[in-house]
Amino acid sequence: MSNAEATTSSDRTDAGKAEPATVLNPEAERLRSLLEPAVQAHRLYLEDVAINVAGSNRVVHVVVDLPQEETGGVSLDVISDISKELSGILDSDPSMDSRPYDLEVSSPGVGRPLKEPRHWHRARGRMVSVNVIQGENVTGRIQSVDDSGVTLVPEIAVKKGMKPRQGDPIKLPFDKIRSGKVEIEFSHLDEAGLENEHNGPSEEA
Repeated sequence: MSNAEATTSSDRTDAGKAEPATVLNPEAERLRSLLEPAVQAHRLYLEDVAINVAGSNRVVHVVVDLPQEETGGVSLDVISDISKELSGILDSDPSMDSRPYDLEVSSPGVGRPLKEPRHWHRARGRMVSVNVIQGENVTGRIQSVDDSGVTLVPEIAVKKGMKPRQGDPIKLPFDKIRSGKVEIEFSHLDEAGLENEHNGPSEEA
């Protein structure tokens, strides 16, 4: 049996507590294959399945996300519904370890590193900082994403107290990007001439 927990972010940490070790084994891949059809039935993408062990306690952590062509975030109601469904699947799994477990279902937090093309698609319209391979790092807003890379509208630093200036759009091929991350914003996107639909909940990427 499980204690299912629905959350909106996978970036939670408890100060002063050691992080549980992530067990990378075939069981996580088996569970991914088992759970993926149910996740896809909700028109969601199964981002990750991990088994975390801390002493005798096991936590099955499932991360789900919207399809890459959609903006915004996964709602709490959807997270709650799919958490109950996945818990039932695990409870009925004859190959599941008989030890008790906790199930956590969440959507990616805004601090998720942008590693895969689908991550960049999901972040379009967002302000991001990009670590460029053999080039100058860039901070800017994602204008578009295609199969080859990302087009950004860079922000150019100006004098303190003045609004940053936007530069001309630049294209960064995926093979030139070392890493990227979303910058947390508190201003309205309409100030940048972008549609508000691109600005999903701040706690979800």
